[in-house]
Amino acid sequence: MAGYAIAPGATQLFTLFWTAAGTTLCACSANSFNQWIETPYDAQMSRTRNRPLARYALSPVHALTFGTACGVAGVTSLFVFVNPLTAGLGLANIVLYAGVYTRMKRLTIANTWVGAVVGAIPPLMGWAAATGTLSPGAWVLGAIMFAWQFPHFNSLAYTLRADYSKAGYRMMSVTRPRLNARVALRYSLLMFPLCAMLPVLGITDMLFIADSSIVNAYMAVCAYKFWKHPEPKHSRRLFFSSIAHLPVLLILIMAHKFWQDRKSQSNI
Repeated sequence: MAGYAIAPGATQLFTLFWTAAGTTLCACSANSFNQWIETPYDAQMSRTRNRPLARYALSPVHALTFGTACGVAGVTSLFVFVNPLTAGLGLANIVLYAGVYTRMKRLTIANTWVGAVVGAIPPLMGWAAATGTLSPGAWVLGAIMFAWQFPHFNSLAYTLRADYSKAGYRMMSVTRPRLNARVALRYSLLMFPLCAMLPVLGITDMLFIADSSIVNAYMAVCAYKFWKHPEPKHSRRLFFSSIAHLPVLLILIMAHKFWQDRKSQSNI
């Protein structure tokens, strides 16, 4: 819900509740369809073989029914109680994740870029729910989420590359491991100018550039070490740094937005 909190305007609890509920239902739908499609391959990977479908704890029909019900309920609730733009983004996310990204994973390494778009849509949904539009601030926030996916996922994919290879997935970490590390570093560095755009757009105060640079620098250092020496030790360090990085960065954005808003109100 960071997109909703960071977007301009007063928070409305009714809208926030239905945004959270609808987004959760859309995510459940996309994940259900994903696991329904990938059941034979999940059973071959140690990370996913204990999923309900892979261990036959749930039938494919039940999973498909649950995914469809969640998708219909999620998109409908967003349309009725939030706004059509947010509902459209929720539907797009389901289609992109289950219909495009899931299929592409066995065809081309470009699947990672599509998956990053999927990860960038939820903050756009929050912003759209709060404002009814997608202004430049929303796209910058989405771009930050897009860039973050690469150090996060590429490091995880490298650690699990044997699993992905066994299941036949076309991941950068399997087919082009050097590119995998280079892309992780490239997008870690991209976080610096993307974060600097937020105060330029008036979303945060200028001090955010300094604070965000500290957080971004730590992840960038981990990405550099992973690029220099692509080993499981460095991939795991980058992965865990990315897990800590995202919530800290989002909290910083919200804190600096609060201070920016307080400063603007005091000048009125």
